Amino acid sequence: MTLDGVTNGAIYALLALATVLVFAITRVIFIPQGEFVAYGAITLAMLQGGNPVGSVWQRWGDLPGTVWLLLAVALLAVVIDLVQGYRRALPQGQVWWSAAKTLAVPVAVFLVAWFAGPRAWPLWAQSLFTLAIVTPLGPLVYRLAYEKVADASVLVLLIVSVGVHFALTGLGLVFFGAEGFRNPSFWDERFQIGAMTLSGQTIIIFGATFVLMASLFVFFERTLRGKALRATAVNRLGARLMGISTSGAGRLSMGLAAFIGALSGLLIGPSTTIFYDSGFLIGLKGFVAAIFGGLASYPAAAVGALFVGLLESFGSFWASAFKEVIVFTLILPVLLWRSFKHGHHDEEE
Repeated sequence: MTLDGVTNGAIYALLALATVLVFAITRVIFIPQGEFVAYGAITLAMLQGGNPVGSVWQRWGDLPGTVWLLLAVALLAVVIDLVQGYRRALPQGQVWWSAAKTLAVPVAVFLVAWFAGPRAWPLWAQSLFTLAIVTPLGPLVYRLAYEKVADASVLVLLIVSVGVHFALTGLGLVFFGAEGFRNPSFWDERFQIGAMTLSGQTIIIFGATFVLMASLFVFFERTLRGKALRATAVNRLGARLMGISTSGAGRLSMGLAAFIGALSGLLIGPSTTIFYDSGFLIGLKGFVAAIFGGLASYPAAAVGALFVGLLESFGSFWASAFKEVIVFTLILPVLLWRSFKHGHHDEEE
C-alpha cells in the first residue's frame, strides 16, 4: 500500500513540477495539464492497436487521433497568422516562412505516423513517437489560447484555462471516442524484497521521474534557454528589457508541460484504464501537490505529491468510496495555512 502511494506520488510529482513551471513563467494555472496525460496514454494505445496490413485509406483511419488534432490545431494557427500578417502588411516572405515553420513538425509527424503504421514498431519506439506527437501541442495551445492575453490578470488566465480544459476534453472525445484504453507494461519483471514485491514498471516510474527532474535541474542551471526561462519567471518586464522573448518562454514552458504530461500518461497507462476525460482528476491531484509549494517551490511540490499519493493509497484501503474527497479536501487547510502565513498582496507587487 505504501509502495503504491509512493509510485502514484512520483507521477503526481511530475505533474506538480509541470504546474509550477508553467505558473512561474506564464502566471497561468494550467488546468489542462491532465489532458496531456490522457492524450499520451491513449496515443500509445492507438499506435499499439494500428492496422499493419490495411490499405492506404484504412491506415489513414487508424492513425492516432492526436495526429489529426495536431494537424488541425497547426492549420488553425497558420490561418490566424496569415490573416494577421496580411492585416499588418507584413512581407509575404516572412508570413509564409512563419506558416511553414508552424506546419513543419505536424506534417512530419503525420508522415512518420502514416509510414510507421505497417511496420509495428517496438514499444519503446512507439513511446518516443508518442512524445513527439503530443509535445508540439503545448506550444500551439499557448499560441492560440494564451499568447494574446499573456499580460492579463491571473484570474483572466485562469478563466482561459478552464475554457481550454473543456475544449481539449471535448476534442479528446471527438478524436479518441468514449472507450477506455490500457497500455502494456514496459517491464513485466517482479522482484521480491522481503515482504514487498517490486514490479519492473514501478522501477521505470521511479527512474524516469528521477532522470527527468535531474535533467530539468541541469537545463535551468546550465543552459541559456533555461536561464532565460528563470529570468522570465523572476521578472517578465525585466526579461523583455534584456531581449528575452516572453512569448517564446511561454511556448517553451507549455511544450515542457506537454512533454511531462505525455510522459506521465505513458508511465501510468499500464496501471489504470485511461479514458478521454481521465486526465482531469489526475492533473488535479498534481495541482493539489503544487499548492503545497505555493505554486513556486519545486521541492515542496514534490514532497506534497508524495503525501498526496500516500493519502490516496491509504484512503483507497480504508474508505475507497471517499478517496477523492479525502485528497481534494486536503487543499483547504493548506490554503488556509498559506493565507495566514503570507497574507494578501496585490498582484502588481
